[in-house]
Amino acid sequence: MSFQPIYDIVEICARKEIRNVVLCPGSRCAPLTLAFTRNQKLACKTFSDERSAGFIALGMAQAEKRPVALVCTSGTAAYNFAPAIAEAYFQQVPLIIFTADRPVEWVGQQDGQTIHQQELYRNHVKKSYQLPQHYEHIDDVWMINRVVNEAINLASQYPAGPVHINVPFREPFYPAPEEDIIFSLAPRCIEDIPNTYELGDEVKKELEKEWTNFNKVLVVSGQADHSISLSRILSTTSNQLNIPIIGEIISNLHTLDESIAHADSFLGVASEEIKEGLKPDLLITLGKSVLSKHLKNYLRNNKAREHWHIQPDGNVADVFQSITRIIRATPENMFSFINTLAPKTDFEKQKQINYKQLWNAEERKTIRATHEFFPHQPFGEFELVNEVMKGLPQQANLHLASSMSVRYANFIGLSAEKNGIKVFSNRGTSGIDGATSTAVGHTLFGDQLNILITGDVAFFYDRNAFWHNYPLPNLRILLLNNHGGAIFKMIDGPASLPEANPYFVTEQKLNAKYLCQEFDFDHLLLDNTRKIKNLLADFFTIDGRTKILEFESDADTCKTIFDKYKKKIKQHYEMPK
Repeated sequence: MSFQPIYDIVEICARKEIRNVVLCPGSRCAPLTLAFTRNQKLACKTFSDERSAGFIALGMAQAEKRPVALVCTSGTAAYNFAPAIAEAYFQQVPLIIFTADRPVEWVGQQDGQTIHQQELYRNHVKKSYQLPQHYEHIDDVWMINRVVNEAINLASQYPAGPVHINVPFREPFYPAPEEDIIFSLAPRCIEDIPNTYELGDEVKKELEKEWTNFNKVLVVSGQADHSISLSRILSTTSNQLNIPIIGEIISNLHTLDESIAHADSFLGVASEEIKEGLKPDLLITLGKSVLSKHLKNYLRNNKAREHWHIQPDGNVADVFQSITRIIRATPENMFSFINTLAPKTDFEKQKQINYKQLWNAEERKTIRATHEFFPHQPFGEFELVNEVMKGLPQQANLHLASSMSVRYANFIGLSAEKNGIKVFSNRGTSGIDGATSTAVGHTLFGDQLNILITGDVAFFYDRNAFWHNYPLPNLRILLLNNHGGAIFKMIDGPASLPEANPYFVTEQKLNAKYLCQEFDFDHLLLDNTRKIKNLLADFFTIDGRTKILEFESDADTCKTIFDKYKKKIKQHYEMPK
Protein backbone atom coordinates (compact mmCIF):
# COMPACT_ATOMS: atom_id res chain seq x y z
CA MET A 1 0.00 0.00 0.00
CA SER A 2 1.29 3.48 -0.88
CA PHE A 3 1.15 5.99 1.95
CA GLN A 4 1.74 8.95 -0.37
CA PRO A 5 -1.60 10.67 0.51
CA ILE A 6 -0.67 10.27 4.21
CA TYR A 7 2.80 11.70 3.65
CA ASP A 8 1.20 14.66 1.90
CA ILE A 9 -0.82 15.38 5.04
CA VAL A 10 2.47 16.43 6.61
CA GLU A 11 3.42 18.66 3.70
CA ILE A 12 0.01 20.36 3.89
CA CYS A 13 0.59 21.00 7.61
CA ALA A 14 3.96 22.55 6.84
CA ARG A 15 2.59 24.72 4.03
CA LYS A 16 -0.25 25.92 6.25
CA GLU A 17 2.30 27.20 8.75
CA ILE A 18 2.18 24.51 11.39
CA ARG A 19 5.68 24.52 12.80
CA ASN A 20 5.64 22.30 15.90
CA VAL A 21 4.60 18.67 16.25
CA VAL A 22 4.22 16.63 19.43
CA LEU A 23 4.68 12.90 18.82
CA CYS A 24 3.90 10.01 21.16
CA PRO A 25 5.63 6.66 20.53
CA GLY A 26 3.66 3.84 18.93
CA SER A 27 3.59 1.47 15.99
CA ARG A 28 0.20 2.11 14.40
CA CYS A 29 1.05 5.80 13.93
CA ALA A 30 4.43 5.02 12.26
CA PRO A 31 3.50 6.37 8.79
CA LEU A 32 2.58 9.74 10.29
CA THR A 33 5.50 9.78 12.73
CA LEU A 34 8.07 9.07 10.02
CA ALA A 35 6.56 11.63 7.66
CA PHE A 36 6.51 14.35 10.31
CA THR A 37 10.07 13.68 11.46
CA ARG A 38 11.46 13.59 7.90
CA ASN A 39 9.90 16.86 6.85
CA GLN A 40 12.58 19.48 7.43
CA LYS A 41 10.05 22.31 7.76
CA LEU A 42 8.70 20.92 11.02
CA ALA A 43 10.12 20.73 14.56
CA CYS A 44 9.16 17.42 16.19
CA LYS A 45 9.40 16.43 19.84
CA THR A 46 8.44 13.12 21.40
CA PHE A 47 6.82 12.42 24.78
CA SER A 48 5.96 9.02 26.20
CA ASP A 49 3.00 10.01 28.40
CA GLU A 50 0.09 11.04 26.19
CA ARG A 51 -1.68 12.78 29.07
CA SER A 52 1.31 15.07 29.58
CA ALA A 53 2.00 15.37 25.84
CA GLY A 54 -1.45 16.83 25.22
CA PHE A 55 -0.87 19.63 27.70
CA ILE A 56 2.65 20.25 26.37
CA ALA A 57 1.11 20.74 22.92
CA LEU A 58 -1.45 23.07 24.50
CA GLY A 59 1.35 25.16 26.03
CA MET A 60 3.22 25.30 22.73
CA ALA A 61 0.10 26.46 20.88
CA GLN A 62 -0.57 29.12 23.52
CA ALA A 63 2.96 30.44 23.23
CA GLU A 64 3.16 30.25 19.44
CA LYS A 65 -0.42 31.45 18.79
CA ARG A 66 -0.82 28.95 15.96
CA PRO A 67 -1.93 25.29 15.75
CA VAL A 68 0.31 22.50 16.99
CA ALA A 69 -0.05 18.96 15.64
CA LEU A 70 -0.44 16.14 18.16
CA VAL A 71 0.03 12.49 17.13
CA CYS A 72 -0.50 9.17 18.91
CA THR A 73 -1.07 5.48 18.28
CA SER A 74 -4.39 3.69 18.60
CA GLY A 75 -6.33 2.60 21.68
CA THR A 76 -6.22 4.16 25.13
CA ALA A 77 -3.26 6.30 24.07
CA ALA A 78 -5.77 8.49 22.27
CA TYR A 79 -8.04 8.69 25.31
CA ASN A 80 -5.17 10.05 27.39
CA PHE A 81 -5.21 13.21 25.28
CA ALA A 82 -8.76 13.95 26.45
CA PRO A 83 -8.11 16.25 29.46
CA ALA A 84 -5.79 18.50 27.44
CA ILE A 85 -8.21 18.55 24.52
CA ALA A 86 -11.07 19.60 26.81
CA GLU A 87 -8.90 22.39 28.24
CA ALA A 88 -7.91 23.52 24.75
CA TYR A 89 -11.57 23.53 23.69
CA PHE A 90 -12.74 25.80 26.52
CA GLN A 91 -9.61 27.97 26.37
CA GLN A 92 -9.95 28.25 22.58
CA VAL A 93 -6.46 26.99 21.74
CA PRO A 94 -5.89 25.43 18.28
CA LEU A 95 -4.65 21.82 18.17
CA ILE A 96 -4.67 19.32 15.29
CA ILE A 97 -5.00 15.84 16.84
CA PHE A 98 -4.06 12.86 14.66
CA THR A 99 -4.99 9.50 16.22
CA ALA A 100 -3.92 6.35 14.44
CA ASP A 101 -6.57 3.62 14.38
CA ARG A 102 -7.28 0.02 13.38
CA PRO A 103 -9.27 -0.62 10.20
CA VAL A 104 -12.98 -0.27 10.95
CA GLU A 105 -13.76 -3.98 10.55
CA TRP A 106 -11.50 -4.78 13.53
CA VAL A 107 -13.12 -2.34 15.96
CA GLY A 108 -14.98 -4.26 18.65
CA GLN A 109 -13.34 -7.57 17.69
CA GLN A 110 -10.95 -7.95 20.63
CA ASP A 111 -7.99 -6.81 18.56
CA GLY A 112 -5.16 -5.27 20.56
CA GLN A 113 -5.11 -1.51 21.21
CA THR A 114 -8.53 -1.11 19.61
CA ILE A 115 -11.29 1.09 20.99
CA HIS A 116 -14.10 3.15 19.44
CA GLN A 117 -12.09 6.15 18.23
CA GLN A 118 -14.50 7.84 15.82
CA GLU A 119 -15.96 10.91 17.56
CA LEU A 120 -13.73 10.00 20.53
CA TYR A 121 -13.64 13.52 21.98
CA ARG A 122 -17.25 14.29 21.01
CA ASN A 123 -18.31 17.73 22.25
CA HIS A 124 -14.80 18.82 23.27
CA VAL A 125 -13.48 19.36 19.75
CA LYS A 126 -14.72 21.75 17.09
CA LYS A 127 -15.12 18.80 14.74
CA SER A 128 -14.08 15.16 14.31
CA TYR A 129 -12.97 13.74 10.95
CA GLN A 130 -12.56 10.13 9.83
CA LEU A 131 -10.11 9.53 7.00
CA PRO A 132 -10.62 6.66 4.54
CA GLN A 133 -8.63 3.50 5.14
CA HIS A 134 -7.89 3.00 1.44
CA TYR A 135 -5.70 5.42 -0.52
CA GLU A 136 -5.77 3.99 -4.05
CA HIS A 137 -8.85 5.66 -5.48
CA ILE A 138 -8.60 9.26 -6.65
CA ASP A 139 -11.65 10.21 -4.56
CA ASP A 140 -9.97 8.91 -1.39
CA VAL A 141 -6.89 11.00 -2.17
CA TRP A 142 -9.11 14.04 -2.77
CA MET A 143 -10.98 13.45 0.51
CA ILE A 144 -7.79 13.20 2.58
CA ASN A 145 -6.50 16.46 1.12
CA ARG A 146 -9.84 18.23 1.59
CA VAL A 147 -10.35 17.04 5.18
CA VAL A 148 -6.87 18.03 6.34
CA ASN A 149 -7.20 21.48 4.79
CA GLU A 150 -10.61 21.96 6.37
CA ALA A 151 -9.45 20.75 9.77
CA ILE A 152 -6.45 23.09 9.93
CA ASN A 153 -8.56 26.04 8.77
CA LEU A 154 -11.27 25.25 11.31
CA ALA A 155 -8.81 24.99 14.21
CA SER A 156 -7.71 28.59 13.64
CA GLN A 157 -11.13 30.12 12.92
CA TYR A 158 -12.64 32.12 15.78
CA PRO A 159 -13.16 30.71 18.30
CA ALA A 160 -9.99 28.68 17.83
CA GLY A 161 -9.89 25.16 19.23
CA PRO A 162 -8.90 21.52 18.77
CA VAL A 163 -9.96 19.38 15.81
CA HIS A 164 -9.62 15.59 15.63
CA ILE A 165 -8.55 13.54 12.62
CA ASN A 166 -8.83 9.76 13.08
CA VAL A 167 -6.57 7.86 10.67
CA PRO A 168 -6.99 4.08 10.19
CA PHE A 169 -3.90 2.19 9.02
CA ARG A 170 -3.30 -1.33 7.77
CA GLU A 171 0.00 -3.15 8.08
CA PRO A 172 2.76 -2.87 7.05
CA PHE A 173 3.35 0.51 8.67
CA TYR A 174 7.07 0.87 8.00
CA PRO A 175 8.74 1.57 4.65
CA ALA A 176 11.11 -0.97 3.13
CA PRO A 177 14.82 -0.24 3.72
CA GLU A 178 15.29 1.08 0.19
CA GLU A 179 12.04 3.12 0.23
CA ASP A 180 12.20 6.90 0.63
CA ILE A 181 9.49 9.15 2.02
CA ILE A 182 8.90 11.79 -0.64
CA PHE A 183 6.55 14.75 -0.27
CA SER A 184 4.55 16.05 -3.21
CA LEU A 185 5.95 19.31 -4.51
CA ALA A 186 2.64 21.19 -4.58
CA PRO A 187 -0.19 19.55 -2.65
CA ARG A 188 -3.40 21.54 -2.80
CA CYS A 189 -3.73 24.03 0.07
CA ILE A 190 -7.08 25.73 0.64
CA GLU A 191 -6.82 29.26 1.99
CA ASP A 192 -9.56 30.43 4.34
CA ILE A 193 -9.82 34.25 4.52
CA PRO A 194 -10.58 35.15 8.17
CA ASN A 195 -13.55 37.29 9.14
CA THR A 196 -12.67 40.76 10.45
CA TYR A 197 -15.75 40.89 12.71
CA GLU A 198 -16.31 44.62 12.36
CA LEU A 199 -19.42 46.47 13.51
CA GLY A 200 -21.80 47.46 10.74
CA ASP A 201 -23.09 51.00 10.37
CA GLU A 202 -26.65 50.08 11.36
CA VAL A 203 -25.45 48.35 14.52
CA LYS A 204 -23.33 51.38 15.39
CA LYS A 205 -26.32 53.68 15.04
CA GLU A 206 -28.44 51.49 17.28
CA LEU A 207 -25.76 51.17 19.96
CA GLU A 208 -25.04 54.89 19.89
CA LYS A 209 -28.72 55.64 20.42
CA GLU A 210 -29.01 53.24 23.36
CA TRP A 211 -25.73 54.37 24.95
CA THR A 212 -27.38 57.56 26.24
CA ASN A 213 -29.70 55.48 28.46
CA PHE A 214 -26.90 54.35 30.80
CA ASN A 215 -25.09 56.38 33.46
CA LYS A 216 -23.46 53.48 35.35
CA VAL A 217 -21.51 51.39 32.86
CA LEU A 218 -19.28 48.53 34.07
CA VAL A 219 -16.87 46.39 31.99
CA VAL A 220 -15.84 42.89 33.12
CA SER A 221 -13.20 40.82 31.35
CA GLY A 222 -12.84 37.09 31.83
CA GLN A 223 -9.71 35.13 30.98
CA ALA A 224 -7.99 36.61 27.93
CA ASP A 225 -4.67 36.70 26.12
CA HIS A 226 -2.14 39.40 26.87
CA SER A 227 -2.80 42.20 24.37
CA ILE A 228 -1.09 45.58 24.55
CA SER A 229 -3.34 46.94 21.77
CA LEU A 230 -6.55 46.00 23.61
CA SER A 231 -5.15 47.34 26.90
CA ARG A 232 -4.46 50.71 25.28
CA ILE A 233 -7.98 50.92 23.87
CA LEU A 234 -9.52 49.93 27.21
CA SER A 235 -7.32 52.47 28.99
CA THR A 236 -8.89 55.16 26.81
CA THR A 237 -12.35 53.75 27.56
CA SER A 238 -11.72 53.87 31.29
CA ASN A 239 -10.10 57.31 31.40
CA GLN A 240 -12.10 59.12 28.75
CA LEU A 241 -15.55 57.71 29.59
CA ASN A 242 -14.95 57.07 33.32
CA ILE A 243 -15.87 53.41 33.09
CA PRO A 244 -14.55 50.97 35.74
CA ILE A 245 -13.00 47.85 34.22
CA ILE A 246 -12.81 44.65 36.26
CA GLY A 247 -9.89 42.47 35.25
CA GLU A 248 -8.75 39.53 37.38
CA ILE A 249 -5.22 38.28 37.06
CA ILE A 250 -6.16 35.78 34.32
CA SER A 251 -7.64 38.61 32.20
CA ASN A 252 -4.13 40.02 31.60
CA LEU A 253 -5.48 43.53 32.16
CA HIS A 254 -2.96 44.34 34.89
CA THR A 255 -1.44 46.65 32.26
CA LEU A 256 -4.28 49.14 32.92
CA ASP A 257 -3.48 51.88 35.45
CA GLU A 258 -6.87 51.70 37.15
CA SER A 259 -8.27 48.23 36.56
CA ILE A 260 -10.36 46.71 39.35
CA ALA A 261 -8.28 43.65 40.17
CA HIS A 262 -9.44 42.85 43.71
CA ALA A 263 -13.22 42.58 43.34
CA ASP A 264 -13.10 39.02 44.69
CA SER A 265 -11.72 40.32 47.99
CA PHE A 266 -14.01 43.27 48.65
CA LEU A 267 -17.27 41.89 47.25
CA GLY A 268 -17.06 39.15 49.86
CA VAL A 269 -17.26 41.67 52.72
CA ALA A 270 -19.02 44.74 51.27
CA SER A 271 -22.29 45.91 52.85
CA GLU A 272 -25.55 45.66 50.96
CA GLU A 273 -25.61 49.45 50.75
CA ILE A 274 -22.25 49.54 48.97
CA LYS A 275 -23.19 46.64 46.72
CA GLU A 276 -26.30 48.52 45.68
CA GLY A 277 -24.17 51.53 44.78
CA LEU A 278 -21.84 49.35 42.70
CA LYS A 279 -24.71 47.86 40.67
CA PRO A 280 -24.39 48.79 36.96
CA ASP A 281 -27.06 50.01 34.57
CA LEU A 282 -25.14 48.47 31.67
CA LEU A 283 -22.75 45.54 32.03
CA ILE A 284 -20.35 44.91 29.14
CA THR A 285 -18.44 41.63 29.22
CA LEU A 286 -15.65 40.09 27.15
CA GLY A 287 -13.26 37.19 27.44
CA LYS A 288 -13.74 33.66 28.73
CA SER A 289 -14.01 32.26 32.28
CA VAL A 290 -14.21 34.38 35.43
CA LEU A 291 -12.26 33.19 38.46
CA SER A 292 -14.06 34.99 41.31
CA LYS A 293 -17.07 33.28 42.85
CA HIS A 294 -17.91 36.49 44.74
CA LEU A 295 -17.97 38.48 41.51
CA LYS A 296 -20.14 35.91 39.74
CA ASN A 297 -22.61 35.78 42.63
CA TYR A 298 -22.70 39.57 42.93
CA LEU A 299 -23.54 40.15 39.27
CA ARG A 300 -26.08 37.31 39.27
CA ASN A 301 -27.84 38.79 42.29
CA ASN A 302 -27.49 42.43 41.19
CA LYS A 303 -28.37 42.22 37.52
CA ALA A 304 -27.80 45.19 35.24
CA ARG A 305 -30.72 46.54 33.23
CA GLU A 306 -28.80 45.59 30.09
CA HIS A 307 -25.92 43.18 29.60
CA TRP A 308 -23.95 43.32 26.34
CA HIS A 309 -21.49 40.53 25.66
CA ILE A 310 -18.78 41.03 23.03
CA GLN A 311 -17.79 37.87 21.20
CA PRO A 312 -16.96 37.63 17.49
CA ASP A 313 -18.38 34.14 16.95
CA GLY A 314 -19.23 30.84 18.64
CA ASN A 315 -21.44 29.80 21.53
CA VAL A 316 -21.87 32.37 24.29
CA ALA A 317 -21.84 31.46 27.99
CA ASP A 318 -24.41 33.39 30.05
CA VAL A 319 -22.22 33.35 33.17
CA PHE A 320 -24.08 36.12 35.03
CA GLN A 321 -27.53 34.96 33.86
CA SER A 322 -28.27 38.41 32.44
CA ILE A 323 -27.22 38.71 28.76
CA THR A 324 -29.59 40.86 26.71
CA ARG A 325 -27.44 41.44 23.61
CA ILE A 326 -24.57 39.61 21.92
CA ILE A 327 -22.33 41.89 19.87
CA ARG A 328 -20.48 40.02 17.12
CA ALA A 329 -17.29 42.05 16.96
CA THR A 330 -13.77 41.91 18.31
CA PRO A 331 -13.29 43.70 21.66
CA GLU A 332 -10.79 46.01 19.95
CA ASN A 333 -13.37 46.96 17.33
CA MET A 334 -16.19 47.42 19.83
CA PHE A 335 -14.30 49.55 22.34
CA SER A 336 -12.68 51.63 19.61
CA PHE A 337 -16.23 52.49 18.54
CA ILE A 338 -17.32 53.20 22.12
CA ASN A 339 -14.40 55.60 22.47
CA THR A 340 -15.78 57.68 19.59
CA LEU A 341 -19.20 58.22 21.14
CA ALA A 342 -20.23 61.80 21.82
CA PRO A 343 -19.63 63.04 25.38
CA LYS A 344 -22.63 62.99 27.72
CA THR A 345 -24.05 66.07 29.37
CA ASP A 346 -22.20 67.32 32.44
CA PHE A 347 -24.90 65.91 34.74
CA GLU A 348 -24.85 62.46 33.14
CA LYS A 349 -21.05 62.51 32.97
CA GLN A 350 -20.85 63.26 36.70
CA LYS A 351 -23.01 60.21 37.45
CA GLN A 352 -20.56 57.99 35.56
CA ILE A 353 -17.59 59.68 37.27
CA ASN A 354 -19.17 59.03 40.67
CA TYR A 355 -19.82 55.41 39.73
CA LYS A 356 -16.20 54.80 38.75
CA GLN A 357 -15.02 56.49 41.94
CA LEU A 358 -17.12 54.06 43.99
CA TRP A 359 -15.38 51.06 42.42
CA ASN A 360 -11.96 52.71 42.69
CA ALA A 361 -12.51 53.48 46.37
CA GLU A 362 -13.21 49.83 47.19
CA GLU A 363 -10.22 48.75 45.11
CA ARG A 364 -7.87 51.15 46.92
CA LYS A 365 -9.07 49.97 50.34
CA THR A 366 -8.32 46.38 49.44
CA ILE A 367 -4.90 47.20 48.00
CA ARG A 368 -3.98 49.08 51.19
CA ALA A 369 -5.17 46.23 53.37
CA THR A 370 -3.23 43.68 51.31
CA HIS A 371 -0.03 45.75 51.47
CA GLU A 372 -0.44 46.14 55.24
CA PHE A 373 -0.98 42.41 55.68
CA PHE A 374 2.53 41.63 54.43
CA PRO A 375 4.94 40.85 55.95
CA HIS A 376 2.98 38.44 58.07
CA GLN A 377 4.02 36.23 60.94
CA PRO A 378 4.18 33.30 60.83
CA PHE A 379 5.61 33.29 57.33
CA GLY A 380 3.46 31.23 54.97
CA GLU A 381 2.97 30.28 51.36
CA PHE A 382 0.67 33.27 50.76
CA GLU A 383 3.51 35.64 51.62
CA LEU A 384 5.97 33.64 49.54
CA VAL A 385 3.71 34.03 46.50
CA ASN A 386 3.66 37.77 47.24
CA GLU A 387 7.47 37.90 47.31
CA VAL A 388 7.82 35.92 44.07
CA MET A 389 5.28 38.09 42.25
CA LYS A 390 7.07 41.25 43.39
CA GLY A 391 10.33 39.83 42.05
CA LEU A 392 9.03 38.80 38.64
CA PRO A 393 11.22 40.12 35.81
CA GLN A 394 9.60 42.55 33.37
CA GLN A 395 9.42 40.04 30.50
CA ALA A 396 8.20 36.60 31.58
CA ASN A 397 5.33 34.13 31.41
CA LEU A 398 3.54 33.53 34.71
CA HIS A 399 1.73 30.19 34.93
CA LEU A 400 -0.78 29.59 37.69
CA ALA A 401 -2.06 26.15 38.67
CA SER A 402 -5.66 25.85 39.77
CA SER A 403 -6.97 25.81 43.36
CA MET A 404 -5.09 28.07 45.80
CA SER A 405 -2.16 28.97 43.51
CA VAL A 406 -4.26 31.04 41.09
CA ARG A 407 -6.33 32.44 43.96
CA TYR A 408 -3.28 33.61 45.94
CA ALA A 409 -1.98 35.34 42.83
CA ASN A 410 -5.37 36.93 42.18
CA PHE A 411 -5.65 38.29 45.72
CA ILE A 412 -2.18 39.81 45.40
CA GLY A 413 -2.44 41.02 41.80
CA LEU A 414 0.12 42.49 39.41
CA SER A 415 0.90 46.18 39.13
CA ALA A 416 0.66 48.07 35.84
CA GLU A 417 4.46 48.32 35.82
CA LYS A 418 4.57 44.56 35.19
CA ASN A 419 3.08 45.06 31.74
CA GLY A 420 5.52 42.61 30.17
CA ILE A 421 4.19 39.71 32.25
CA LYS A 422 1.84 37.34 30.40
CA VAL A 423 -0.42 35.28 32.64
CA PHE A 424 -1.57 31.75 31.78
CA SER A 425 -3.76 29.35 33.72
CA ASN A 426 -5.76 26.26 32.78
CA ARG A 427 -9.08 27.82 33.71
CA GLY A 428 -10.95 26.41 30.72
CA THR A 429 -11.84 23.36 32.78
CA SER A 430 -10.08 24.52 35.98
CA GLY A 431 -8.53 21.11 36.61
CA ILE A 432 -5.25 20.57 38.41
CA ASP A 433 -4.02 18.14 35.76
CA GLY A 434 -1.59 19.44 33.19
CA ALA A 435 -0.51 22.73 34.80
CA THR A 436 3.16 21.72 34.80
CA SER A 437 3.03 20.18 31.33
CA THR A 438 1.45 23.34 29.92
CA ALA A 439 4.26 25.42 31.41
CA VAL A 440 6.78 22.96 29.95
CA GLY A 441 5.18 23.42 26.52
CA HIS A 442 5.75 27.17 26.79
CA THR A 443 9.31 26.60 27.94
CA LEU A 444 10.06 24.45 24.90
CA PHE A 445 8.98 27.31 22.66
CA GLY A 446 11.10 30.44 22.90
CA ASP A 447 13.59 31.59 25.50
CA GLN A 448 11.49 33.72 27.87
CA LEU A 449 11.52 32.85 31.54
CA ASN A 450 8.51 30.75 32.53
CA ILE A 451 7.49 30.80 36.20
CA LEU A 452 4.94 28.28 37.44
CA ILE A 453 3.24 28.70 40.83
CA THR A 454 1.71 25.39 41.84
CA GLY A 455 0.51 23.36 44.78
CA ASP A 456 1.87 19.94 45.64
CA VAL A 457 -1.13 17.89 44.48
CA ALA A 458 -1.10 19.46 40.99
CA PHE A 459 2.70 19.21 40.85
CA PHE A 460 3.07 15.54 41.74
CA TYR A 461 0.01 14.57 39.70
CA ASP A 462 1.80 15.88 36.60
CA ARG A 463 5.39 14.82 37.28
CA ASN A 464 5.64 13.14 33.86
CA ALA A 465 5.87 16.63 32.43
CA PHE A 466 9.63 16.15 32.95
CA TRP A 467 9.81 12.63 31.46
CA HIS A 468 11.48 13.51 28.16
CA ASN A 469 14.89 14.40 26.73
CA TYR A 470 14.59 18.19 26.33
CA PRO A 471 16.37 20.72 28.56
CA LEU A 472 14.27 23.33 30.35
CA PRO A 473 16.79 26.03 31.29
CA ASN A 474 14.19 28.82 31.42
CA LEU A 475 11.66 27.03 33.67
CA ARG A 476 11.15 28.05 37.31
CA ILE A 477 8.65 26.36 39.62
CA LEU A 478 7.44 27.67 42.95
CA LEU A 479 6.15 24.58 44.75
CA LEU A 480 3.77 25.30 47.64
CA ASN A 481 3.90 21.97 49.42
CA ASN A 482 1.32 21.87 52.20
CA HIS A 483 1.15 18.08 51.85
CA GLY A 484 -2.39 17.85 50.55
CA GLY A 485 -5.20 19.78 48.97
CA ALA A 486 -5.26 22.73 51.39
CA ILE A 487 -8.09 24.41 49.48
CA PHE A 488 -10.49 21.91 51.06
CA LYS A 489 -9.58 23.42 54.43
CA MET A 490 -10.43 26.90 53.17
CA ILE A 491 -13.71 26.57 51.31
CA ASP A 492 -17.11 26.23 52.91
CA GLY A 493 -18.36 22.68 53.18
CA PRO A 494 -15.54 20.14 53.54
CA ALA A 495 -13.39 22.11 56.03
CA SER A 496 -15.52 21.25 59.07
CA LEU A 497 -16.21 17.63 58.16
CA PRO A 498 -14.49 14.77 60.03
CA GLU A 499 -13.76 13.21 56.65
CA ALA A 500 -11.86 16.31 55.46
CA ASN A 501 -8.28 15.10 55.90
CA PRO A 502 -8.44 11.55 54.50
CA TYR A 503 -11.00 12.08 51.75
CA PHE A 504 -10.75 15.71 50.62
CA VAL A 505 -7.40 17.17 51.68
CA THR A 506 -5.86 13.72 51.02
CA GLU A 507 -2.62 14.21 52.90
CA GLN A 508 0.62 13.12 51.21
CA LYS A 509 4.24 13.04 52.40
CA LEU A 510 6.19 13.76 49.22
CA ASN A 511 8.65 16.56 48.58
CA ALA A 512 10.59 17.52 45.46
CA LYS A 513 14.10 16.63 46.64
CA TYR A 514 14.38 13.27 44.91
CA LEU A 515 12.47 14.39 41.83
CA CYS A 516 15.08 17.13 41.39
CA GLN A 517 17.87 14.59 41.76
CA GLU A 518 16.16 12.28 39.25
CA PHE A 519 15.84 14.97 36.56
CA ASP A 520 18.97 16.97 37.49
CA PHE A 521 17.14 20.12 38.56
CA ASP A 522 18.24 22.60 41.21
CA HIS A 523 16.22 22.11 44.40
CA LEU A 524 15.96 25.32 46.38
CA LEU A 525 14.43 24.51 49.75
CA LEU A 526 13.08 27.42 51.76
CA ASP A 527 13.38 25.99 55.28
CA ASN A 528 14.36 29.27 56.94
CA THR A 529 12.91 32.69 56.12
CA ARG A 530 16.37 34.26 56.45
CA LYS A 531 17.25 32.46 53.21
CA ILE A 532 14.46 34.00 51.16
CA LYS A 533 16.41 36.91 49.66
CA ASN A 534 19.28 34.72 48.45
CA LEU A 535 17.00 31.92 47.29
CA LEU A 536 14.85 34.29 45.23
CA ALA A 537 17.95 35.82 43.66
CA ASP A 538 19.10 32.31 42.71
CA PHE A 539 15.57 31.39 41.58
CA PHE A 540 15.37 34.20 39.03
CA THR A 541 18.99 33.96 37.83
CA ILE A 542 19.24 32.62 34.27
CA ASP A 543 22.13 30.18 34.34
CA GLY A 544 20.97 27.24 32.23
CA ARG A 545 19.41 25.32 35.12
CA THR A 546 15.83 24.25 35.80
CA LYS A 547 14.93 25.34 39.34
CA ILE A 548 12.25 24.33 41.81
CA LEU A 549 11.80 26.53 44.87
CA GLU A 550 9.96 24.46 47.46
CA PHE A 551 8.28 25.65 50.63
CA GLU A 552 6.81 23.03 52.96
CA SER A 553 3.95 23.87 55.30
CA ASP A 554 0.66 22.30 56.34
CA ALA A 555 -2.98 22.84 55.45
CA ASP A 556 -3.99 24.09 58.91
CA THR A 557 -1.32 26.82 58.91
CA CYS A 558 -2.34 27.86 55.39
CA LYS A 559 -5.96 28.14 56.51
CA THR A 560 -5.06 30.17 59.60
CA ILE A 561 -3.04 32.69 57.59
CA PHE A 562 -5.67 32.97 54.89
CA ASP A 563 -8.42 33.49 57.47
CA LYS A 564 -6.35 36.32 58.97
CA TYR A 565 -6.05 37.88 55.53
CA LYS A 566 -9.82 37.83 55.04
CA LYS A 567 -10.27 39.30 58.51
CA LYS A 568 -7.77 42.05 57.68
CA ILE A 569 -9.71 42.94 54.52
CA LYS A 570 -12.94 43.09 56.49
CA GLN A 571 -11.46 45.19 59.30
CA HIS A 572 -9.87 47.61 56.89
CA TYR A 573 -13.10 47.75 54.97
CA GLU A 574 -15.07 48.68 58.07
CA MET A 575 -12.67 51.45 59.12
CA PRO A 576 -14.22 54.95 59.25
CA LYS A 577 -13.70 56.91 56.04
